[in-house]
Amino acid sequence: MTVDLGSIGVWRPAFQLDADLAYEVERLGYGAIWVGGSPPEDLGIVETLLDATERIAVATGVVNMWQADPEALARSYHRIEAKHPGRFLLGVGVGHREATQEYRKPYDKIVSYLDALAAAGVPGSATVLAALGPKVLRLSAERTAGAHPYLTTPEHTRRAREILGDGVLLAPEQKVVLDPDPERARRKARPVVSGYLGLANYANNLRRLGWTDADLADGGSDALVDALAVHGDADTVVRNVRAHLDAGADHVCVQVLPMDVDPLPSYRAIAEAVGLSTAV
Repeated sequence: MTVDLGSIGVWRPAFQLDADLAYEVERLGYGAIWVGGSPPEDLGIVETLLDATERIAVATGVVNMWQADPEALARSYHRIEAKHPGRFLLGVGVGHREATQEYRKPYDKIVSYLDALAAAGVPGSATVLAALGPKVLRLSAERTAGAHPYLTTPEHTRRAREILGDGVLLAPEQKVVLDPDPERARRKARPVVSGYLGLANYANNLRRLGWTDADLADGGSDALVDALAVHGDADTVVRNVRAHLDAGADHVCVQVLPMDVDPLPSYRAIAEAVGLSTAV
């Protein structure tokens, strides 16, 4: 892979990212900013974040293949790479059937989209693929720098590493709530977590990991919410983030919840607990 992400980064929806946040996150020592929420093909927010910083990498997590024209996306990639060489990782994914009327034969769509990006000169080493199940994980290893799983646990990370093998990027996302009170933390996390549990890709992946239909029902069981949005003080949260690294991840994208509050106090506390000024 051509982009240095470091061991820990931040994940935020595109509409919650701006130049000021990027500047502060870089100062805290994070290695990457992941732009979530299906950013548009012009990648304007990516350019804004890179313009505002000096060293931190920026990755998309992820551009939706059904929404973004691959040739236009490739042009945006080349524009950004020319301006900020070696600092941008293009994450792409097929999204969810519940959100896309045209969603049919998703694996074929992924293959044809990667073909189109390659034909337009986007190197596989500068791309990463949203991947959960074994088939797409294997494809991510064959065609891109690696995999960016979302809404997963360290157990999924362990299984994904076995499939990917060595030398392939594995960068899972992990939601966190810095709150030592379990009930209060769950109230903050459940509205976000529950929104994903009705999507087949995520639900099927969680079932593969041993979670039951009862866990998926009614906004998610306490145990499932706790696994998908770890909570506690900064040291406790960092132990759970490190669990992904111990299970085989190269990089963990940390998403702070709830989404309607300033995330910087939490990111500062995590950076201090991790020791980002030295090493994760």
